[in-house]
Amino acid sequence: MGETKQEKIGNVTLDFTDYPGEDFYTDGEIEDEMLDIAMNNSPEQFSQIIEEKKSWPVFYHFSPFRTNIIDWIPFKKTDKVLEIGSGCGAITGALAKRAGSVTCIDLSKKRSMVNAYRNQEYSNITILVGNFKDIEPHLATDYDYVLLIGVFEYGQAYIGGETPYEDFMQICNRHRKQNGRMIIAIENKFGLKYWAGCREDHLGTYFSGLEGYREGGSARTFTRQGLEKILEKCQIEEYHFYYPYPDYKFMTTIYSDGYLPKKGDLCNNLRNFDRERVLLFDEKQVFDQIIEEQEFPLFSNSYLLVVGSAPKILYMKFSNDRAAEWGIRTAILRDTPQQAHVEKRPNTEEACRHLLNTKHAYELLSKRYEGTKIDINRCMVIDGDIKKGLVFEFCSGKTLESMLDECLTKADVKAFKALIDEYMYWLSYNEDSICVSNIDFIFPNILVDGDKWHIIDYEWTFEKHIDAKEIAFRAFYNYTLGGETRKACEELLMKDILGFTDKQIKTALEEEKRFQNYITGSHASVEQMRELIGNRAYELAGMLDYSNHADRKFVVQIFMDYGEGFCEENSVKLRDCYCLEKELKFEYDIPEEALRVRIDPCAYMCSVEIREIRVGDRIYTSDVIETNGVWQECGVIVFNSDDPNIIIDAVGGRKLKVDMEVMELSKALADQLVKIEPDQGIMTRTKDFLKLKIKRR
Repeated sequence: MGETKQEKIGNVTLDFTDYPGEDFYTDGEIEDEMLDIAMNNSPEQFSQIIEEKKSWPVFYHFSPFRTNIIDWIPFKKTDKVLEIGSGCGAITGALAKRAGSVTCIDLSKKRSMVNAYRNQEYSNITILVGNFKDIEPHLATDYDYVLLIGVFEYGQAYIGGETPYEDFMQICNRHRKQNGRMIIAIENKFGLKYWAGCREDHLGTYFSGLEGYREGGSARTFTRQGLEKILEKCQIEEYHFYYPYPDYKFMTTIYSDGYLPKKGDLCNNLRNFDRERVLLFDEKQVFDQIIEEQEFPLFSNSYLLVVGSAPKILYMKFSNDRAAEWGIRTAILRDTPQQAHVEKRPNTEEACRHLLNTKHAYELLSKRYEGTKIDINRCMVIDGDIKKGLVFEFCSGKTLESMLDECLTKADVKAFKALIDEYMYWLSYNEDSICVSNIDFIFPNILVDGDKWHIIDYEWTFEKHIDAKEIAFRAFYNYTLGGETRKACEELLMKDILGFTDKQIKTALEEEKRFQNYITGSHASVEQMRELIGNRAYELAGMLDYSNHADRKFVVQIFMDYGEGFCEENSVKLRDCYCLEKELKFEYDIPEEALRVRIDPCAYMCSVEIREIRVGDRIYTSDVIETNGVWQECGVIVFNSDDPNIIIDAVGGRKLKVDMEVMELSKALADQLVKIEPDQGIMTRTKDFLKLKIKRR
């Protein structure tokens, strides 16, 4: 190890002792923009900047929701943390806030500076800049936590050699102390989103991981079994798998083998922030089938692997994509192998009042439903301190949502309506006696266990009268968002049961939108950011419709004249000749007996720029080409007929090569370009253009 070279940015120490003097890994100019953001703005301003930039890299590196992946882990202020591949510091600040010290390693100086500037208030961060292989021999071996968040997949680049991933895991693992933990967050190459049409995260191509990365690339992701094989080779026996959903980058929920998702839970799957994608099937419906077949771990989009002892948390849901006053998190914690409890904790000081209101809602709702089968899940303030949150009993049972789904699967309309009727009865029960309304009385929040209906979530309860049909609309609307099968019930629920007109439905939708805006506050939600960034998701049905449309529209027809003129019988249609809907290129072998060839490039009004028409060694120029279009001074032919054609004399037995640009025109524009009068009919080539040469590109 050479002479120590350090500098300070705020309170953060950067160590350049092993820095090679050049950043070998960079995303280009966007990193300069991110450095500028970090240098000249406080973290409180990042959300606004993210919305203004509408940029995937800015959103990815600066979003506060990136820290969800580690915010459920029980760090202590005495913990010593090693963060390998810290990048721009998306989670470094959250670690520094909760742990005793954080040592970061990153190859990029520029990214490390972004990290330092955004977290300069923390004095417990040291960033080691340089190649991992150069830095690693000098690291301590007593870290409480060793973190690789989105890093393990680059083991080949970090380590190299014949067994890079086994070696990488062994090297990293030796730096945690005996009772410490190593945390690895990584995509699952068999994640359902990739089967459904999301591109592979690192290569940006479709199905790369599913096909075993046969086209190469520097990153590799693994299935659970693949990771377990690596653990076995490294002789690591104590480990636990967790399942971040929708994935580890912008996780909202984490599941474990002790608490796996239930049918209906996984319905937030449209998360293509970085690239366009296709939608090959309804992921929610397929997830439901996977859950029923007990195969969820195989198809989870991401894994979070904990090497070492398991945290007590079995499940965590983050509700922090909201205004600060509503930001909470909900956890299920194991007490004994047979028992668990639920906790809701505030993310901010402002959210403490929201939890107090939840406690008050429990008291009011308990009075309203006293003596009935409706059981309002009991809650208490933890240790009498609302800052610590609320504790609830863990209830078992089936969600009303899953029971309704079962009715749909069996096509049991009678049972479906019976459940809805009972729901409506309890929704309006005793509403005139006690003035309290729970607008969170929706199907996923109702657990049915025998003759009990457990209400497990009632945070959006108001001490005022809200019409039962308005609350039912929320439940019905959220239910019908969960796939085409549910969508088919929309008319039954909205019109037959609620009796709503189209106008009332529209008004209720606007009210629901206002409520969601009230919850999220002034910032754009994660889902809204996907829309702002603008990468589209193309549905399979639409793609097939377009393919059928293109198959009819982008067709070239070639006619041969054997001495008796052109006719349909002596023609062929060529498909798949167009690129980008306008670039027309093809080759065709002209039959021996043919004297002339007619090319119909399409069946709509258009302009055609002939780049080349060649038969054998002969290149055709405008003076020997016949057409029913009108030549323009620039050398382009304009057709105001939906039967454009181009005719050449040709010697049979030769290969015809065509290269054109074909642009569709409106009738008004085509007529204007050829300056046609209504009674003139279609104009043919005029003598003024006989000697024009074809424009070359």
